[in-house]
Amino acid sequence: MLTLHKVTKSFANRVLFKDAAMTINYAEKAALVGPNGAGKSTLFSLILKQDTPDSGEIQRDEWTTLGHLRQEAEPSGNETILDIAVGKAGEMERLEAILKDYESRSDVSAPEYLEAHAKHDALQDPKAEAKAKKILAGFGFKPEQLNQPAREFSGGWIMRAHLAQLLVIEPDLLLLDEPTNHLDLMSLMWFRNYLKHYPGALLLISHDRDFMDELIEQVYEVDDGQLTAYSGNYSEYLKQREENHERAMTAYKNQQREIEQIQDFIDKFRSVASKAAQAQSREKQLAKMDKLDKPKPLRKAFRFNFPQPARSGQRVIGLTGIHQAYGEKKVYENLDLDVERGERTALVGPNGAGKSTLLKILAGIIPFQKGERRLGTNTKLGYFSQHRSDTLDPEKTILEEVRDASPELRDDDIRSILGSFLFKREDVFKKTKVLSGGEKSRVNLVKFLVDPPNILLMDEPTTHLDIWSIEGLILALQRFEGTLVFISHDVHFIRSIATKVLHINTGKVMPYAGGYDYYLEKAGVAEEDARAAVIASL
Repeated sequence: MLTLHKVTKSFANRVLFKDAAMTINYAEKAALVGPNGAGKSTLFSLILKQDTPDSGEIQRDEWTTLGHLRQEAEPSGNETILDIAVGKAGEMERLEAILKDYESRSDVSAPEYLEAHAKHDALQDPKAEAKAKKILAGFGFKPEQLNQPAREFSGGWIMRAHLAQLLVIEPDLLLLDEPTNHLDLMSLMWFRNYLKHYPGALLLISHDRDFMDELIEQVYEVDDGQLTAYSGNYSEYLKQREENHERAMTAYKNQQREIEQIQDFIDKFRSVASKAAQAQSREKQLAKMDKLDKPKPLRKAFRFNFPQPARSGQRVIGLTGIHQAYGEKKVYENLDLDVERGERTALVGPNGAGKSTLLKILAGIIPFQKGERRLGTNTKLGYFSQHRSDTLDPEKTILEEVRDASPELRDDDIRSILGSFLFKREDVFKKTKVLSGGEKSRVNLVKFLVDPPNILLMDEPTTHLDIWSIEGLILALQRFEGTLVFISHDVHFIRSIATKVLHINTGKVMPYAGGYDYYLEKAGVAEEDARAAVIASL
């Protein structure tokens, strides 16, 4: 279906990958992994013909259709969510323009024409609307929302509508770059199961380990200028990667010992007449030997003994009779909730159910109309949000911000920690005013870890991290002796940390005094079945 042969691509005098090879077969589910900046998105651009390789070939079968999420303009008219999903909000016009262009040139055998024709036919299919409704329901849209103007929805919900359009078209190969970022847990579970049975092939970029483990059967790693293939899911890739590194290190050490022995012989007998010929022969042997490079250390989750916070009282935060509303929309009514010392509580539920609102109420950063919020004794509270960056001094560097948070740490330790959160070398000397929102979010996260409060309230802490940074954060939070309340859509993250789950929906907070798997056993499957029933009724 898709083949890359000896593809090389450089960017800013840096080789992203050299002589890369890849084969994606029909119905194969593959993942593209590697450090941020290694070239994953560039490889997508090459496959989509948005960029060209320096050398090598990218071939795909003549009738193969590709699908990917493009950067779409914000909806401004009256197009509805359903219009987007069935292509009536610009996609049909785009495809028809392509068809007319090639027809005007009598070039109807071009791959681009054939692909546009296939996608156009899929959206024109009489069953397309019914299919779109089922997919949108799977993504969490209620039937009454499908005909509402898309402009009334957040960017995350609009992204789901465009993703639904891709699934309606059903291209032979889906290219998905972090498709789960805006999905709540139930939508993510539905999407994962849908892709399991998707008839086409998939090439995925994701930082969600659980998502890849459940779905992927082939992994391609982009790192250090190489594209390496591994069979199996993400966990199997990690195991093979470790084994390959151990074999390479063993081979390198064995060769180094052999080189040392040969060199010792040469040095010892070079000046001995009776052995000079043998020494010369060994020199030739050494010169002809293919020297192995020392394998570079594998990147792993960063481990650091972060300081532990002071002990708080048993009851950390208490909410009594909380009423919260935004205009006419009631979010919480007469809510009672206690957060106890040592709990690691995950807030889960549909997007828009009120998870972030509850976290902000717990943090004391938004008012509520009625009720009482109480902090326990010796409580030091910290609130982290991926969207909050106003706590940084714009004139200070990244290094200075973290140094101020924990003056006792050596700069070398700070730089190591920052490196594990994707700030490399000279990055630490950048002033925070030039950082992106994601970079500011990571700086705030590091500041929390080096000087932790005894209750951490965290809203989507993994959003701007790669897989290894997430693993490092998991290790740090597993050793954290304080109290944690967090929101995340990363199943692996939740499963690794949560000791309690609060399910939030329609203003109700239902506690589950166990980890994520306990929650799924008691509530998640029932909710998934309920969503399946809605889909079946459409």
